[in-house]
Amino acid sequence: MFSKNPEDLEGTYTNPLCNYGPDPWAIWHDGSYYYMHTMVDSLVLWKTQDVTDIRNAEKKTIWIPTDPSNKHNLWAPEIHNIDGKWYIYYAADDGNSDNHQMYVLENTNKDPFKGEFVMKGRISTDKDNNWAIDGSVFENKGKLYMVWSGWQTRRVDTETQCIYIAEMKNPWTLGSERVLISKPELEWERHYINETGWNPPHKVFVNEGPQPLKSPKGKYIHVAYSASGVWTPYYALGMLTADTNADLLDPASWKKAPQPLFRQSPENGVYGTGHNSFFKSPDGKEWYILYHARDTQVDPPGMGDTRSPRAQKIEWKADDYPVLGTPYPKTMRLKKPSGTKVK
Repeated sequence: MFSKNPEDLEGTYTNPLCNYGPDPWAIWHDGSYYYMHTMVDSLVLWKTQDVTDIRNAEKKTIWIPTDPSNKHNLWAPEIHNIDGKWYIYYAADDGNSDNHQMYVLENTNKDPFKGEFVMKGRISTDKDNNWAIDGSVFENKGKLYMVWSGWQTRRVDTETQCIYIAEMKNPWTLGSERVLISKPELEWERHYINETGWNPPHKVFVNEGPQPLKSPKGKYIHVAYSASGVWTPYYALGMLTADTNADLLDPASWKKAPQPLFRQSPENGVYGTGHNSFFKSPDGKEWYILYHARDTQVDPPGMGDTRSPRAQKIEWKADDYPVLGTPYPKTMRLKKPSGTKVK
């Protein structure tokens, strides 16, 4: 998994991949990785053949919002190639986080570094325009679906983020009613108190950051999601699973893992592990998890947001379920994804 031989260092990397980067996302397409993470006030796209070398990757600011209704708090951007066009999904608000909604941009150029991203609009998730963030899309059986995190109703005194799914009519419009497939009901999903740092002014129970993952044999659609407060060290990844032949809009089709699949590792000095994505190695032989984490239980005073992106290889069991493992320490040198061109 990693090398101790100094002669092999050029084919290895260490985490984090760069010093800052909440909600990291990467996709391999036509010989390059396209990478994004939350920049808050704009959308920035990175392009590289080596996703472990984001620090030195080419990057481009592709969107600076001007509409007051969605120019603040741009969160969790993802770039997807659908039917030969590029789409970026992200959440934004008007300066009040309670008004977060999801938006989508489109670029018809083959290379997303060229052409222009244009606003396709807000994705309306329900008639009451409830809070909605962290949209991601996937295809199954010729149909396009979106999963995201949202509120059932506006917060009164307790905020509860749930995972929803809907079929899409096109890449910027839902074609069905939203269907709730997960609520933060298990003990490990409901940590919101920070013993030594910042705490929200009300109770917040979190299921967010859903990430679809079709299993190698095509048997399952897994959806990894983040639970508990990201401001706590207990932020962890859970998983929902449905058979690819099932009705994905039927809540009964989805089974929740009783325990987290990926969580903090105090012994390795890694905390607040979550909001992940998945990518394949350049040769398609290996699978990786990309996630953010902190080196300390909470952000140190005066340091701001210290979440940084990290990547490590995952494995698959014979039953088509993933094994995400334990977050590795920063001192561990890991082999670059197979097929990566070393400079």
